Formats: sequence, structure tokens, C-alpha cells
Amino acid sequence: MSDEAPTRGARLLTEERRRKILELVEMENRVTVEGLVRRFAVSSVTIRADLDSLAKAGSLIRSHGGAIKCIDPRADYPIAFKEALHHAEKARIGHAAAELIRPGQIIILDSGTTTAEIARRLKHLRLRPITVITNALNSAMELSSTPDLSVVMLGGILRPMSFSLVGPQAEQTLRNLNADQLFLGVDALDPELGLSTPDILEAQLNALMIKVAKEVTVVADSSKLGRRSLSVICKTNAIHRLITDTGADGQIVEALREQGVVVQMV
Repeated sequence: MSDEAPTRGARLLTEERRRKILELVEMENRVTVEGLVRRFAVSSVTIRADLDSLAKAGSLIRSHGGAIKCIDPRADYPIAFKEALHHAEKARIGHAAAELIRPGQIIILDSGTTTAEIARRLKHLRLRPITVITNALNSAMELSSTPDLSVVMLGGILRPMSFSLVGPQAEQTLRNLNADQLFLGVDALDPELGLSTPDILEAQLNALMIKVAKEVTVVADSSKLGRRSLSVICKTNAIHRLITDTGADGQIVEALREQGVVVQMV
């Protein structure tokens, strides 16, 4: 009995601390390891173990130096907030996608934090000349000073949350263009529903991007898989390839491959 009591007590202390961590995340939307160490007077190793366990259970999302509240795929979030999520995975995906680009090609870069990683990588690759069509202000600025790389910026209505341009003007410009490859970032990808996003105008523009491109590569970290958002972009049979990370759910990967989608995990 005396041997079991401390173990049971320690388990209760751990569960209570983790419950309080979830309450803090719910109230404040995000927490840091440093702040939790001070609050609970435990080591950073213990707090990281708590956050990892809660993230594995789907109760929160781990971020650099802490954790954030779980994201609702139906809601839109500022790009600065999204950049902090799954950054290492997005960088690997962006690098892998950039390797698909060949000199002389015309490519479309959709808006988003993962496609921004493609733009960053493209700056340092010796793939010239390249023409990049984009509706993303951040990607356009990233590439604006790169020699022998032309940037075609789509006009339209500015979405401050994502630094992207959408709407009839963007669609009209895009209808008169064509591309060898499209790199599309999505908020949600479900094998049955398809690709979806919280913004209706963004979905309409994405659907048109798919029509004018010869090859479509979706770039999305594993947290986007199996999710559904408000506005459907297309069914999965409209895309050729998905580049995601090694944390992707095996059943979802298999379902996509059965539908003819090439899935690359990095």
C-alpha cells in the first residue's frame, strides 16, 4: 500500500497540472514553457512532457517554445500566427516542392505560409529563368529582387489576414494566363470532401488556378489532413501530388494514393 500511494499521488498531480494547463490555453489561447515553469514550479523537461502528451491527445498544438489552442479549420487566422505553427515541417515541404521546378517554367504560388517557404527556397536555387504568378504579397516581396526571375502579381481585393489578393479582378487576370505547375497551400484536405478553405473568394481563385495549370501540387503539413473547412476548392482527383510531412495519418495517405494522388512525405 505504501509503495502504491506515492505513485497514485504523482499521477494525480500530473493530471491536475495538465488540466490547469488546458484551462490556461483555453483562456489565453497560448502558453509558453517558461511561463508554465514559473507557474507550476517544475522543470522545463516536465512541462515539455506535459505539452507533448496533451498535443498527442489532440488537446492543444505545440508551437516553438510553448503551445497554442487547437485551430478550428473553419476559421481564418493571421499569417503571422500560422508561421509559428509546424515551421520545421513547412520548411521541409517547401524545399521538396522547390526541387520539382525546372528552368524556363511558369509556376503559380498560392498564398500561405508553406508556399512562402517555396519562395524562400527558390531564391537560392539556380533555376533561371523562372516566371512566378502569385496572389501572395509576402511571396512576391520575397522574390522581387531575385535576378532572372519574373513575378506576375494578380490584382484584386486584399485579405489582410493572409496577405493575399482575391476576387473578380484576380480571377480575370488569371484567366488569360497559363502555368506549368501550381503549388497550392490548403487549410484542410479530406479524401472524401476534397480540398477546402475558410474563405469563399480564396476557394474560387484556387479552383481557377487549378484549371490553368498543367500540374497541381498541394503542399500541406500533416495537421491539415483529414480536416474540412467552409468552402470546397476541388475534389482530390483534380490534383496530381501532395507533399506533406512524416506525421501524416497512414489511412489518409493510403486513401489519397488509391485515388491516384502521388503522396510524398518529407
